[in-house]
Amino acid sequence: MSSELASMYVPADVEPDITKLWNDANAFHATPEDKGVPYSIVIPPPNVTAALHMGHALNNTLQDILTRYHRMVGFNAMWMPGTDHAGIATQTVVDKRLQAEGKPALKEHKQMELNGEGGRDKFIALVQDWKDEYEGRITDQLKAMGCSCDWDRQRFTMDETCAKAVREAFFQLFKDGLIYRGKRLVNWDPATQTALADDEVEMRDIDGFFYYMKYPICDEQGNLTGEFATVATTRPETMLGDTAVAVNPDDPKNKHTIGQFVKLPIVDRIIPIIGDDYVVIGDPESSDEKAKFASGFLKVTPAHDPNDYMIGQRHDLPIINVMALDGSISITHGWPESEKPEANETLKPFVGLSREEARKAIIKWFEANDLFVEKKPYKHSVGHSYRSHVPVEPYLSDQWYVKVTDDRLAGAALNAMSPTQRQQSEGCVWKEGASFTEDTGELTFYPPRYAKNFQSWHENIRDWCISRQLWWGHRIPVWTFKFNNVGPQSFTLGERESAWKQTEVHQQKIERAIYGIFEVAGLPDESFVRWTDDPETCHIVAQTEAAGHLLEKLIQWISRPVVNGSLQVEYPDTDIFDEYLSQLPECLEAHQDPDVLDTWFSSGLWPMSTMGWPEETDVLKTWNPSTVLCTAREIITLWVSRMVMFNRYFRKGDLPFKDVFIHAMIQDGHGQKMSKSLGNGVDPFDIIHSHGSDAMRFTLASMTTQTQDVRLPVDMVCPHTGESFTPKYVGDGRGHKVAAPVQDSPSAKGKKMVSSYGVASGKQAPTDDMPAARNTSEKFDLGRNFANKLWNAVRFSLSNIEGIDANASGGDLTLADKWILSRLAQTIASTTKAIKGYEFKPYADGLYDFIWRDFCDWYIEAVKPTIKTNPAQANVLTTVLDTILRLLHPAMPYITEKLWERLNEVVPQRGVEGLQLPASDLLVKAAWPVADESLIDTDALKEFDLLVDVVTAVRQVRTAYKIPPRQQVVCSIKASGENATLLQASGGGGLLKTFAAISELNVAADMTKPQNAASAVLGDMEVYLHDLVNADEEKERLTKLIADAEKQAKGLEGRLSNPNYAEKAPAHLVQQTRDQLAAKQAELESLKQQLASL
Repeated sequence: MSSELASMYVPADVEPDITKLWNDANAFHATPEDKGVPYSIVIPPPNVTAALHMGHALNNTLQDILTRYHRMVGFNAMWMPGTDHAGIATQTVVDKRLQAEGKPALKEHKQMELNGEGGRDKFIALVQDWKDEYEGRITDQLKAMGCSCDWDRQRFTMDETCAKAVREAFFQLFKDGLIYRGKRLVNWDPATQTALADDEVEMRDIDGFFYYMKYPICDEQGNLTGEFATVATTRPETMLGDTAVAVNPDDPKNKHTIGQFVKLPIVDRIIPIIGDDYVVIGDPESSDEKAKFASGFLKVTPAHDPNDYMIGQRHDLPIINVMALDGSISITHGWPESEKPEANETLKPFVGLSREEARKAIIKWFEANDLFVEKKPYKHSVGHSYRSHVPVEPYLSDQWYVKVTDDRLAGAALNAMSPTQRQQSEGCVWKEGASFTEDTGELTFYPPRYAKNFQSWHENIRDWCISRQLWWGHRIPVWTFKFNNVGPQSFTLGERESAWKQTEVHQQKIERAIYGIFEVAGLPDESFVRWTDDPETCHIVAQTEAAGHLLEKLIQWISRPVVNGSLQVEYPDTDIFDEYLSQLPECLEAHQDPDVLDTWFSSGLWPMSTMGWPEETDVLKTWNPSTVLCTAREIITLWVSRMVMFNRYFRKGDLPFKDVFIHAMIQDGHGQKMSKSLGNGVDPFDIIHSHGSDAMRFTLASMTTQTQDVRLPVDMVCPHTGESFTPKYVGDGRGHKVAAPVQDSPSAKGKKMVSSYGVASGKQAPTDDMPAARNTSEKFDLGRNFANKLWNAVRFSLSNIEGIDANASGGDLTLADKWILSRLAQTIASTTKAIKGYEFKPYADGLYDFIWRDFCDWYIEAVKPTIKTNPAQANVLTTVLDTILRLLHPAMPYITEKLWERLNEVVPQRGVEGLQLPASDLLVKAAWPVADESLIDTDALKEFDLLVDVVTAVRQVRTAYKIPPRQQVVCSIKASGENATLLQASGGGGLLKTFAAISELNVAADMTKPQNAASAVLGDMEVYLHDLVNADEEKERLTKLIADAEKQAKGLEGRLSNPNYAEKAPAHLVQQTRDQLAAKQAELESLKQQLASL
């Protein structure tokens, strides 16, 4: 069936058919048995919070380029797709949508759970619906982008395959002493009401104040001395929880107060003044900001500041948490009974206030009681939640931790680094021998500078808090059994020993019961681990889903022994109850830990869990370690670190991947990160709709450098007219530039539209008369224009050679043929090198330059007069077309596959000696081209490049003098030596005359400038076009050129005379500048000679 190319390239007409072609051929599926060296990429799983944005489009374009290239090279390439459940983010976005829709949200479902109405399960079902919706949309987006993922292997971080790996990992880490539970100060997010890990906290500079407040000094009984301790703080609201005031023992002004007490205002708590060298001694004249603002007295609130917490530990201070889970003032966490509102009327007005409200109220109280001194503006760094973006609160609570500080984890990650990159990471202290495994030295970062981030993080790492107070996520696989009859709340030493003896009996009974249940169910004894941390509790950690299921049944039996569906019903023919369950201790309560694991715990297992671990599957053995991870710099600590530690620990030292490519971040035209809240993102679907997938992919690749982030100016598409325009921008009050919520149509008078920011911020809802506008960017015109250029070039070429036997004998290769084959061989080498080195911009730019300039602008023009009568030339043309499509396919798969289909119909067999181009029905399965060096003809390159330079100079003169391109002119060139020989040969061959519309060509070393000739300087050559100029006009033109050349030469001389450049810049750049200056000086001399000759 003929697939003759349409006159125009319309992506929407091509992309669906090509997608079906690939699907029918199962072109993206790989198996461990396939031939080739394994090559694999595991996709950084997009969060199911929302559809993909342009950052995802960039990331996945680069992964697809790598996958398609390695598939063509002959690797057994597999790209694993999937999505991430994104616990805190997804739960939050679903909660917000339910609130916006006026439906029962998280708060109401929590109340349902307390009422025994299954609120947790109902809410999780709603989140699951959201997940299903957005997982489907994400998959559709990836497929529309042309991503050649192995869709048969698609995974989700909470599917059963991944859940099995999570349970096994938790079990092993706990069993090996690398997971523990502890009460510590954590980063608390009051908005989502969950703990956060250190790397989930974003530090932001805030314009705040230092508040200076007076605490009355007193004796231990509370008798006031008349003196005051003036404390300085940025957080007055936490003073309700102060348990000491600290002074530096070396402070000459205040050290005398150590050992005295203060009477804490509002709550009247008597707290000591202690000595601690952490305290900064105040000095208003100091250049140190801390000393400049310090008062010498530090209020110590161990429950709400990590440094205060450490002081509290050193001095055995009480810990009073003054805040509830939502960040409001509370009196339920460690307050003495005498200080609660019922006993203290002064405190009562502050209870229930938010942090911000309490700050204002406390300052007002201090002012009213003449205890407020002053406030000073102070810019300081404050931790914010990376999800809710609210300030985090240091909060004392029981949480689960992974002991990543252990050398089996952090040490193993450090020892995996490439030795050369360790040396490049300046400022970091290397841990010698910090690993239980051998030093692999295979983990390599591209660009290398990001190795420093990785190394520094692991050398300064703290244990990882992995529990989250959420419902959406992997439930922590720990079941707790609590005994209520072991003795009093407060134990004497003897009573504690007795309680431990009693509880050990209870623990053994529970253990025997579980052993019995597991035996009946056919589960091994090793499926659980017993652990206890106090006389009243017993914790059971389950290894598998089956073990967890049985523990749930046991809990049901303990809670409701007679309910159908319990253990008796499930196992009616056993004596399990008489032998085990009837012996369980009385007054027993049991439950599974309500918290879920940090999202990054399951994500950290992604390279293994997706391939079947803990089972040693063929997929795992073939493709783990994977080859490369493509990701963004902001998750080096959040994700890359955890994957390296986990993979090395669970896979006996194997890395999850050997290369880490950190790609640029996409920003809008103002340098701001694209985000949904700012409404400055661009939906990949919109660009695919307006420009085509290939245009989007190629543009993104061409913008990807290893040094700079990508700026993508965002325009808006008018929903009334379809035209794009630059929107009006305003400030959002937080320092960001955003598109004004309501925009005027650029051409439809009186029509308005709502911007993406207007929708996202809720400032303006779209209506029928004022619809929402889509975002776009003119940057993608580059890719669309390039696709059109390629389509037209191939269409023109095939229309001219159709019916010609390109394999017939006859005809020698012309200069143009030799040149294009030489440039083709060079391009194959450069593009191959670029992809191997993750140099995506050089890859895209190299192909753009070769196809647009070399092939379209020069070669096609050169062969137009002869192609239909020269079979050898037709073969060269089709060989170049074949190779271009292969080289460009990884970046622009749709258009190249369509053009390949037509090329196969017109010329099934292609190739020249020295270039391997095996035939293939589908381009996606075709081999990558390999060219011999013998294909490069240096003489042809030199001759044709000279020709190109001369023609360019002639065309510039034509343009300057407004001479029509087809008007014949007489040309004389002053040239000597090799240049003269080459030009005479080229001219004789007709190429120069053809390209430049030259009727007569003269080349001589002693050429004098003809009268009234226009001229151009080309190195040491001069080009003259006869009878084109007026002498006065030529003088004016040359004078201007001389002035420009002198200015440029002066700039180059200034750069070289600057010692900061000449002595510190790389040597090759300095030499390049010297060469540019020499060339400019030669040009200047020639221009002056031409002017003098007039």
